[in-house]
Amino acid sequence: MLIKFTKMHGLGNDFMVVDMISQHAHLRPEQVRKLADRHFGIGFDQLLLVEPPGRPDVDFRYRIFNADGGEVEQCGNGARCFARYVIDNKLTPKTTMRVETNTGIIELTVTPEGRVLVDMGTPRLQPADIPFVAAQMAAEYPVEVNGEPVIISAVSIGNPHCVLLADDIKTAPVETLGPLLESHERFPERVNVGFMEIIHRRFVHLRVFERGVGETMACGTGACAAVVAGQLRGLLDSKVEVKLPGGNLQIEWLGEGHSVMMEGPATKVFEGQVRV
Repeated sequence: MLIKFTKMHGLGNDFMVVDMISQHAHLRPEQVRKLADRHFGIGFDQLLLVEPPGRPDVDFRYRIFNADGGEVEQCGNGARCFARYVIDNKLTPKTTMRVETNTGIIELTVTPEGRVLVDMGTPRLQPADIPFVAAQMAAEYPVEVNGEPVIISAVSIGNPHCVLLADDIKTAPVETLGPLLESHERFPERVNVGFMEIIHRRFVHLRVFERGVGETMACGTGACAAVVAGQLRGLLDSKVEVKLPGGNLQIEWLGEGHSVMMEGPATKVFEGQVRV
């Protein structure tokens, strides 16, 4: 069958967005991998599905599949594209909507300027909730990689993240250390790995090795996790601008018990149809 899709990106983190309300299809993991291929398919970091709500207090259900075909819990840049997509395609008259994900509800607001503000919910810091193997919560954890200790922070923004400090973001060992930490035994569901260089308390540089994808141009949940980790270590203020390879995001977190707020752009690239 033919399905219609829209290609979008948030700061270069790119997505294939499919409306599963007006059309119906079941995509198997091998089909997702084929579509994600940048030479033989559409090419994307994640596939986003817009589905009808599964409960009465939300507007939509939001599902995310990585390029390797695996379904994941959350994607911040994808959430912004999701909001622009449902408004641009007149699936809702609302500019603020509640969306159901696999790990809870997020709230999305499209501003008059076309930017998207996302309430990402309260970060999860207890090791069992991330999940991460540790005796108790801490701002920093030592993790052994190839016999060497690496100091990380661990946090969930609906999906698991670990964050490391880097002296120079350009030379951070993203390609070597990223995959080793992604599949580290202390992260039973694997993990997204962020490398953060702090310029000052309100501005950081960040690169992220995403679980099941590799390094991406931007990672919204990774930016949120980095700011939370920096605050837990006493290194960052409550409002921080995060510079990623694809562009900048504004992140605000007022501390434990509060939601993480993310603001940034979402861009439509093209529309098309593909046979599956």
